[in-house]
Amino acid sequence: MTTVEEPATEQLVLADDAELDLSHDEAAARVEQTLALLDAELVGLGPVKRRVREIASLLLVDRARRQFGLASSRPTLHMSFAGGPGTGKTTVALRMAEILHALGYIRTPRVHTVTRDDLVGQFIGHTAPKTKEAIARAAGGVLFIDEAYYLFRPENERDYGQEVIEILLTEMENERGSLVVVFAGYPDRMEKFFSANPGLSSRVPHHVGFEDYTHGELVEIADLMVAAENFRFDDEARVAFSAYLTKRMERPQFSNARSVRNAVERARLRQARRLVELHRPLNRDDLITLTAEDIYGSSLFSSDPDPEPPIE
Repeated sequence: MTTVEEPATEQLVLADDAELDLSHDEAAARVEQTLALLDAELVGLGPVKRRVREIASLLLVDRARRQFGLASSRPTLHMSFAGGPGTGKTTVALRMAEILHALGYIRTPRVHTVTRDDLVGQFIGHTAPKTKEAIARAAGGVLFIDEAYYLFRPENERDYGQEVIEILLTEMENERGSLVVVFAGYPDRMEKFFSANPGLSSRVPHHVGFEDYTHGELVEIADLMVAAENFRFDDEARVAFSAYLTKRMERPQFSNARSVRNAVERARLRQARRLVELHRPLNRDDLITLTAEDIYGSSLFSSDPDPEPPIE
C-alpha cells in the first residue's frame, strides 16, 4: 500500500526584517505545478481556474504570515461546487486537495466522495453512524458530497437527511483543522439548499460556479480524449463529431464532458466492428483512426431516432 507523505510543519519563525521569496518556496512550487496541471487537463472553465488560483494565493499568503509568526485565524476552507454533470467538479476537487496538502492544510490529498445513500440511514439510529463513518474516512482530507441537496427534503418532516446536516454542521466547525467538506450539485438546487440551511451556508465561504461547456470546447475536449487513448479523428470524422455534438446538446440528459467521453467510447466500438469486417491485414493507421463512418453510426443520425436519449 502506498503511503502519503505528510507535509512538514514549519516551526522556525522568521525574523521581522527577513524576506520570503515565494518563487523559491518548495510548497509554492508544488502548488504552481498543480495549477498548471489543472490548466492542461481541463478545457475552458476560466472563472473556475481563477477562483482556484485565488484560494491558493490566500493560503500561500496565510502560510507566509505564519512563518513570520503573524497570528490570525485559520481560513475556513469548506466549499460549494455548483454546476451541471461533466463540468469538471470532481477533477477540481482532486486538484484542490493536492493544493491544500502541499500547503499543510490537510494531512493527505485524498478525496472521499459520498452521496445521500452513503450518509442517510434506513431507520432510526442508523444515520449518525453512517455519517460519522464517512467523516472518519475523509478525516485529514476532503469529503466530497455529490448532489448534496438530496440531504434536505422539506416535504418529509421525518426524513433523516436533516440529521446528516446537523452532524455536518458540528463536525465542520469542530474539525475544520483536519477536514474540508465540498458540497456539489446543480446550481439552482444548490442555491435552494443553502438558502434553506443558513447555518450550513455560513460555514461555506467559497462558492465556485461551473458553467456548461460550449460546443467548441466540447470538440476540443473530444480531441484531447481521443489523443490520450492513442486515437485520432480524420478530417471527415472531426466534422461528423461536431455535427453529432450539435444534435446531442439539444437532447435530454446531456452531461458535457461525460457525454463526450461516452460518445468517443461508442465511436471506438463502431471502429472496432468496422475494422474486423474489413477482412484484410490492418496497419497502424487503421488502428488509430476514427472515421466519419464511426461517428455517423450513432442513432442520433437515424431517420427515426428513439424518443429517449440515445446511447451515445
